[in-house]
Amino acid sequence: MKKALLLASILFVSVISTACINNFAVQELNSKAKVYLEEGDYAGAIERLKSSIDLDDTIFETHYNLAVAYTQAGDYANAIQQYKDAIGIDGSVPDSYYSLAVAEENLSFDLKSGEVRFDDDGNLYTYKPDEDDEEYKVSDDVVKKINELRSDAVANYQIYLEKSPDASDAEEVKQKIEALSLPFEAVDKD
Repeated sequence: MKKALLLASILFVSVISTACINNFAVQELNSKAKVYLEEGDYAGAIERLKSSIDLDDTIFETHYNLAVAYTQAGDYANAIQQYKDAIGIDGSVPDSYYSLAVAEENLSFDLKSGEVRFDDDGNLYTYKPDEDDEEYKVSDDVVKKINELRSDAVANYQIYLEKSPDASDAEEVKQKIEALSLPFEAVDKD
């Protein structure tokens, strides 16, 4: 019995020690990522925050900060996923919905302009133009994705307003909702 109690105690202490080490490592990675963000080194911040999530994927702030880093880097597809992950952890933060809507709106603009495109497997990639490019034409599939993103952005802006009814930017957000509520049509493709 004493042996079992001793083993259980050792196991408990080792679990607590590991949790403390991970917590310290997560804090260190997040602090370093903040410095990188402030310096404009988004790739450095992204790598630190991804490592932090590898250690503990239950921290809202880490996912949110990773989403912000992706947003700052112009990688809206990854930003969208991280905002959704953050909201899945804590859906009570109004700014999460606003930021998610901004990323969805920006990705729709990038798809419309051709800065972001789909490869043959349906994955998004940042397009690198060259001199021999033909004129970009928005396909029907891209129009559909743009409209989905716009619709999602409207829904998230609305949640933001519901969760933050006294927001100082409420009128601006309502104008965004109105503009995004109009579907992107095939006639707009050229």
